[in-house]
Amino acid sequence: MRKKRLMVVLFALFFILAVSPASYAKIVLKCGTSTQPTHIYNLAAEHFGKIVAEKSAGEIEVQVFPASQLGSERDMVEGLQLGSLEMTLTSTGPMGNFVPQVKLFNLPFLFKDRESCYRVLDGEIGTQIADRFVKVGIRSLGWYENGFRNITNSKVAVNSPEDMKGIKIRVMEDDVFILTMKALGASPLPMAFGELYTALEQKTVDAQENPLAVIHSSRFFEVQKYLAMTGHFYSPAVLLISEMTWQKLTPEQQKIVSDAAVQARDFERQLSLKADQELEAACKKEGMTVTHPDKAPFAKAVASVYSNPSVIKAIGGGNAEEGQKLIDAAIAAAQ
Repeated sequence: MRKKRLMVVLFALFFILAVSPASYAKIVLKCGTSTQPTHIYNLAAEHFGKIVAEKSAGEIEVQVFPASQLGSERDMVEGLQLGSLEMTLTSTGPMGNFVPQVKLFNLPFLFKDRESCYRVLDGEIGTQIADRFVKVGIRSLGWYENGFRNITNSKVAVNSPEDMKGIKIRVMEDDVFILTMKALGASPLPMAFGELYTALEQKTVDAQENPLAVIHSSRFFEVQKYLAMTGHFYSPAVLLISEMTWQKLTPEQQKIVSDAAVQARDFERQLSLKADQELEAACKKEGMTVTHPDKAPFAKAVASVYSNPSVIKAIGGGNAEEGQKLIDAAIAAAQ
C-alpha cells in the first residue's frame, strides 16, 4: 500500500514538472549588431531583451552580440535568410541589396528634421517598404534610428563642398551613398563598418560619415581631426527577425516580441536624440575641430542624385516609374 501511494506521489510530481513553465525549452534569440557595446543600437537591443524576458516570464531570451561578432551587417542579414541567425539591428546600408526600395531613405537631404523622418518611416511609405522584407525571408519589427550623418576627416576643416574635393571617404555599400559623395567631389570607397577604424588609422581612407553616436562610441576622434556637422543623410535603422524564427513562435510569443520592439524603438530614438544633443561637445572635448557648414550649397551639389536615372530605377526595384512615385511621395510626406 505504501509503495502504491509513493508511486502515485511520484507520478503526480512528474506530471507537475512536465507541464510547468520551467520545463519548457527556452527560446534563445541571438541579435547581432555592427556597433560598439556602448552604442545606442546595443542599448536598445538590450532594452528590447529585458522587455521580452519580462513579458514572456523568462521563456524567451535575447542575447546581444555587438561589434560585428556575428559578421558584417550584410552577413547578418544573410544569416537571417538562412535561419542561422535569429535577429539583427542594422543600418539600412546593406538593405538595398535585399529590398531595393529601402534606398529611398538614403537620398541626401530628404528629411529636414526627425519629425519629418518619422512621418515617412512610421506612415504608409515606411510600412509598405517594410512589408516587402517578408518576401526575402526576413521580417521588420520596426524602423529604428541611426541618425543624421556627419563627415569626419583627417585632412581639412570642411566648410563647403569644395573642401571635399579629392578626399577618400568610406561609405556604406550603397550606390546612392557613392553617387552623393562623387557629386561632392570626394572619392568614395565602400567598406564594411568593421574594417573602418583600422582603415582610418592606416590612412587607407581619409574620411568617413556617420551619426555622432557612431563617431563617438567608435572613438573615431582618435584617428580623425575634423568633424563637419553636415547632416547630409538621415539614416534609419531596422530591427529584423528571421522569418523562419518568426514562424516558430506562437501567436502569443509573436505579440510579445512585436510589442517589445515598438517600446525599444521609442527608447532608442530618444537615445539618438540625446546623443545628438550631447556628443558634439564630447567630440570637441576629445580634440576634434567642429564646423557647421551652410547646408544649402551641399544640397545643391547633390541635387543630381535625385534625377539620376539609375538611382530612380534602383529605388523602384528596377521600375523607374515606381521609383519616381516613391521619391515624390516621400518628398511630399516629409514636408
